[in-house]
Amino acid sequence: MKKTFIIVLLLLAGGCTLDCFADSAKQKLPYIYTDWEHMTAKNGLPDDHIFAVKVDGPRVWVGTEDGLARIDKTSGKIQTWKESDGLPWRVISAIDVSPKTGEVWLGLLGGGVARFSAGRFDHFHQLNSGLVNDVVYGLAFENDNVWVATTAGASRYNTVTGEWTIYTEKNAPMEEIWNYGACYDDGKVYLGVWGSGVLEFDVATENWKDYLDPDGEMEIDLYRDDGIVHVITTGVSHIDGVLWVSSYFGMSRYDGRHWRGYYAHETGLPSDFGNSVEGRSANEAWFATDKGLGVCADYPTDTWVTYRMDPETLEGIAVVSVDNKELKSLKTAKGVPHNHVLCVDFDGDDVWVGTVKGLGHAKGAGYYKSLK
Repeated sequence: MKKTFIIVLLLLAGGCTLDCFADSAKQKLPYIYTDWEHMTAKNGLPDDHIFAVKVDGPRVWVGTEDGLARIDKTSGKIQTWKESDGLPWRVISAIDVSPKTGEVWLGLLGGGVARFSAGRFDHFHQLNSGLVNDVVYGLAFENDNVWVATTAGASRYNTVTGEWTIYTEKNAPMEEIWNYGACYDDGKVYLGVWGSGVLEFDVATENWKDYLDPDGEMEIDLYRDDGIVHVITTGVSHIDGVLWVSSYFGMSRYDGRHWRGYYAHETGLPSDFGNSVEGRSANEAWFATDKGLGVCADYPTDTWVTYRMDPETLEGIAVVSVDNKELKSLKTAKGVPHNHVLCVDFDGDDVWVGTVKGLGHAKGAGYYKSLK
């Protein structure tokens, strides 16, 4: 009895009660990736700087600063292509795969686009096609068309007819024409545009709709959740009726009626500087930032998992938080290869992460959605 009384006094002195420990034990947590592997030039990649990663069934395509790589997930074998192997341009900034033909399309940072099929590269650029600019940041397939996001507008190429269509400020609501990202889902194409927010193209009607910060303030988000947080948009991902958006000044979520803005000072985002975003569902999205990975793991409860690398020990750090209040923190032998993350793609329960210092593969054995 005396021992129990002393324990209760200690708990109360520490600012906690028995109820608080019970609540902690009942706290539902998201899945945390703890099993990571890293791949770099030492493992056979053409370069450590990873601009793009795309899962293609049993293969993973990797775009680097100095060539293309294909990883065979079954054998682990890595095959590479550089300019000496016929690759038209060394820097690959975007990758998408045709769902109809399986052809691999590459965005080339300064070299236009390339189609890789049957071991052959076909090169499209400003001088031999309807590509509006050779500096390419994003690719997205829409039916028979591939959309190309460039620094001077967007181009749409019909792979069946060979017809090109160009979209700039002359025929689309682009206040600026620097296109960063593109995605297609449910009959609509979404473009992330520097200075023009997000543009939505309805394929059936060919009508445009723009999403801008309605308060008109470039420097700050004056009114909370009134629209996209900033017009300098870097990434778009639409899934399950929800649009996820990354920008250089915060992130956004839009369900067709309501906007939600996210900032590092109030969520699990490691930084407001977003390079890209990949939505996994209406309630889960992965934001690649310059200071780590910010994962909105459960939208209804605002639960996040932040993945970073300890720069001193090189160990992985995973932090679970709700409303920026830390619930759980743990270290793993490995985590993201580098805190400057550029791209993400999902592979079933696994996740592939491209950084400026290597490719990360997070293995999701036992992965579950939402909280548990």
